[in-house]
Amino acid sequence: MTDPQPLLELRGLTKSFGGALALDDVELTVLPGEVHGLLGENGSGKSTLIKVLAGYHTPDAGALTVNGVDVPLPLPPGESRALGLEFVHQDLGLVPSLSVAENLFMGYISRPWIRFLLSLSRAEKDAERIFAQYGLTLDPHAMVESIRPVERALLAIVRALEGLRRSAGHGPNLLVLDEPTVFLPQHEVALLFAFVRQIAGSGSSVLFVSHDLDEVRQITDRITVLRDGRVAGSRGTAETSPAELVRLIIGHELAAMAPAGQQHVEDRKVVLEVRGLTTRWLQDVSFDLHAGEVLGLTGLVGSGYEDVAYALFGAVPATAGGVRFGDRAVDATALTPRGAMALGMALVPGDRQRNGSIPSLSAAENINLLVLDRHFSGMRLHQRGLEDNARSLMTTFDVRPLQPNLEYGSFSGGNQQKAMMAKWQQIAPTVLLLHEPTQGVDVGARQQIWTMIRDATASSSTICASSDYEQLAAICDRVGVVARGRLVGFLSGEEVTKERIADFCLRTSVGVTTAVAAADIDFTQSSDH
Repeated sequence: MTDPQPLLELRGLTKSFGGALALDDVELTVLPGEVHGLLGENGSGKSTLIKVLAGYHTPDAGALTVNGVDVPLPLPPGESRALGLEFVHQDLGLVPSLSVAENLFMGYISRPWIRFLLSLSRAEKDAERIFAQYGLTLDPHAMVESIRPVERALLAIVRALEGLRRSAGHGPNLLVLDEPTVFLPQHEVALLFAFVRQIAGSGSSVLFVSHDLDEVRQITDRITVLRDGRVAGSRGTAETSPAELVRLIIGHELAAMAPAGQQHVEDRKVVLEVRGLTTRWLQDVSFDLHAGEVLGLTGLVGSGYEDVAYALFGAVPATAGGVRFGDRAVDATALTPRGAMALGMALVPGDRQRNGSIPSLSAAENINLLVLDRHFSGMRLHQRGLEDNARSLMTTFDVRPLQPNLEYGSFSGGNQQKAMMAKWQQIAPTVLLLHEPTQGVDVGARQQIWTMIRDATASSSTICASSDYEQLAAICDRVGVVARGRLVGFLSGEEVTKERIADFCLRTSVGVTTAVAAADIDFTQSSDH
């Protein structure tokens, strides 16, 4: 049998910026009906390659073939869709204040002559029909801001596929998904992956860009890894071990990190007491946080575990409960971000772009936001002092490139997160609150951030809310599991493993808490027992 004709081939793709080589003689082959993973650290060239395919960048050299037809580069605007290429980027490109139907047909109802002909009721009926064709039950009338994250991702993908159908006919197409799961709970990733498999099963292909190696191994058929702008390797996913994947991505073995769960912290000083914390999604949550402890909080989607960090910071309103810092007691319903900071708390949110930073400002301005008063003299803000302070912190926290005046939003995900860690450590918090601290971060920066979190325990205690069980096992002394809004128990010491955390979450989600308790799990600090 002969090999199938590739759906897409890139050969000798080269692109430089100001003398720096972003892509160096890159080759990529995507076969019909496959899910092809594109991996690499931030700065490896993935984004540049995608932007060449989208017609955004003009390459210095290279050849492109789509469905056996040679295509001249660069691609003019709109040509990629005509060729059967469509892109769903990390931010999805949806308008939250519009309905699902309006977002689905956004590119068409925005044209005056079609907008006149296409009423909203007609659009909603057409949307129902289209969603049914894809086996989805999205509500066309719902506002996008009110639907689940996974539903937003599916909407963006359907919109892309419909754009391809209108522009390129019914032949095999290529859908490029750039970090589609970065803000999805693990439970909802399975729904997205089922849809991806459905697309591949129809004969079209998916180029899947991700930092999550577990997801890549689960969903892709083949992988191509970029490192420093060159292809480090291209091979079948099933034949590539996790260790080999890491070696391809970073160029060397990843040093083993000793599990933090071997430490027992219950006999240490209590720095934070939480009693009866209740929010819209939490019920009567109580626990203690000890000096130098990293306490993980997790659970299945909808359990409410992530609300704890935001409620303690006053970012999510509490309806009942109290907290105590040393000898100071505070009504949880009265907490505000300003008040929480005064108590010695810091919050690094999961969505750092929208909730933790101002992407359009420079790295120096973002890092110094909390300490601007230190750089005022009279009525004047000293820019040189801001830059010097940011440069020093960026060096300490290994933020790259070391350019304080560079726009924060232009840094990679891992470097943005390291900058946020630097920002908050300036105020020497007693309690550091983290939500998904390595979300959208490459494998190298991921371990750096884990080390930073553990190092911070020398001066503070940490609460880390995460659905990443491997991460929790790597950095936490104890892990509390939340089910149906209640904190149902803890794992500690040698029990803090990826497998035990996953098992605990699944068992409690179906109401088998007693079976877990019988397996020597400590429930003594649970608010539910």
